Amino acid sequence: MTSQCSAICGEEFTAHNMAISRENRARIENVITRLPDYVRRHPPESAGAVDLERVHDVRHIRMIEEFSSYGGLHYIDMDTYVTENSFTTALFAAGSSIRACSRALDGEHCFAIIRPPGHHAEPDRAMGFCLFNNAAVAAAWALETVDRVAIIDWDLHHGNGTQKIFYRSDRVLFCSIHQSNAFPGTGWIDEIGEGRGRGFTLNAPLLPGSTIDDYACVFEEVFAEAISHFSPDLLIISAGQDPLSDDPMEGMRLVPRDFGVLTRILMEAHENPLALVLEGGYGPSLGEAVAATFDALHGEPVKMPYGDTRQSTRKVVAHLKKVMI
Repeated sequence: MTSQCSAICGEEFTAHNMAISRENRARIENVITRLPDYVRRHPPESAGAVDLERVHDVRHIRMIEEFSSYGGLHYIDMDTYVTENSFTTALFAAGSSIRACSRALDGEHCFAIIRPPGHHAEPDRAMGFCLFNNAAVAAAWALETVDRVAIIDWDLHHGNGTQKIFYRSDRVLFCSIHQSNAFPGTGWIDEIGEGRGRGFTLNAPLLPGSTIDDYACVFEEVFAEAISHFSPDLLIISAGQDPLSDDPMEGMRLVPRDFGVLTRILMEAHENPLALVLEGGYGPSLGEAVAATFDALHGEPVKMPYGDTRQSTRKVVAHLKKVMI
């Protein structure tokens, strides 16, 4: 059975650019040229101040805007840069993430093909290529009209910003699978939320070299179960493709079709359409991985893995099962 799916994409996301950075316009071009023909395309939409202010400090928003207004190139840290076009592009990234959630709530799988990425951005801090936290902005927008939102982050790196924003909330389930001991040094297994949010954060740090067998084990035995218990009104995927084996991050061993596997597991755990937001991914097969994700969303057959899961991954799963909500 085929499902309707779409992408939000456009030239707007090429304006924020620094050629020597891994996070450059070529990433978007890689994805767009490989979008399947059946994918409907929608133009980007810009976020407003009120959208950003639900998760970001006003001073942080003004800082990005001012740096961008100066022209030229400004570094926030060794990875994160701002050009004269960055503020406008970042507004489109956040707004398009909201629009992807809106389309999902209206019954259509939607993938926001955006940049700069967002999951490292904290309420008052830009870092790791990220200026504003796109997935968090979209989730906060959705919570104005729905009760519960789940965010699944499959980027190679931990979504520290998303975690920090919702760490004390019982209305957002945040699940992250990532490489242990990698940037930004957060996402330990004992970080499970605080206060009312205790138990609503699940982190699965895996050893370098993990394959789809390890990822699928975590998704099927932990994330899918947590989603089922939480019963969210909306499921957002922070979709970073840097766990690919040909990615310059060189940490994990996934191949493009594996992202179809992860997508299908989440589709089966959540009965409503998914909203996806592009995060990392810097290698040559980035576009193929996004295309595989769309194939799964569209209802194409997906070959599930039946390999061996590492003992270290099994230990992570066993621990998380003890703290699941």
